[in-house]
Amino acid sequence: MPVRIQQRLLEHFVAGTTARAAAQLVGVQGRTASVFFQRLRQIIASKQESFLLSGEIEADESYFGGVRKGRRGRGAAGKVPVFGLLTRGGKVYTAIIPNAKAQTLIPIIREHVTPDSIVYTDSFQVYDVLDVSEFHHKRVNHSKTFVSKRGHHINGIENFWNQAKRHLRRFNGIPKNSFYWFLKECEWRFNGAGHNALLKQLKSWYRSEISKA
Repeated sequence: MPVRIQQRLLEHFVAGTTARAAAQLVGVQGRTASVFFQRLRQIIASKQESFLLSGEIEADESYFGGVRKGRRGRGAAGKVPVFGLLTRGGKVYTAIIPNAKAQTLIPIIREHVTPDSIVYTDSFQVYDVLDVSEFHHKRVNHSKTFVSKRGHHINGIENFWNQAKRHLRRFNGIPKNSFYWFLKECEWRFNGAGHNALLKQLKSWYRSEISKA
């Protein structure tokens, strides 16, 4: 593929253009753009550094997938459960999880959050163990309010979920075996410092990968 075409596809990817639309705008086959974009997502996921979160941390789970009949909310049938941790004013970390049980979520918190941090959650009972842990646990009861009288909330991680779902909705369905790459793309976008910085970073990563080939 000519370098000029690659550069334009990189720009469309960072701008959030779908592969189908980018293919038409750039003048390549839809399959070509789709494979190129998926490779970019894999590069992004491979470059995500492991980091610890500290300070004020918001924790929450969400469910991704198409609209389906049946149970909604936690445990919704056919959807992909995802757990997220967000430092207020800082980065978000996400992980695809098999379930939203305490034995699944608490080890992730312990692995990625430093002791003595303040962890904000909703009133889901699986977080009860945090009350007697190495963290300071604060709750908000979403059945009554989204911000408690003491100012406790998880609006930051909720905002990330909304942004991620809004971005993914344009793809009209994502195969489960590809969802991880799309999720890490959303995490990268949220943690980035604007489109120009994201494009510069992605171009650098892409050139590095190409030089290895």
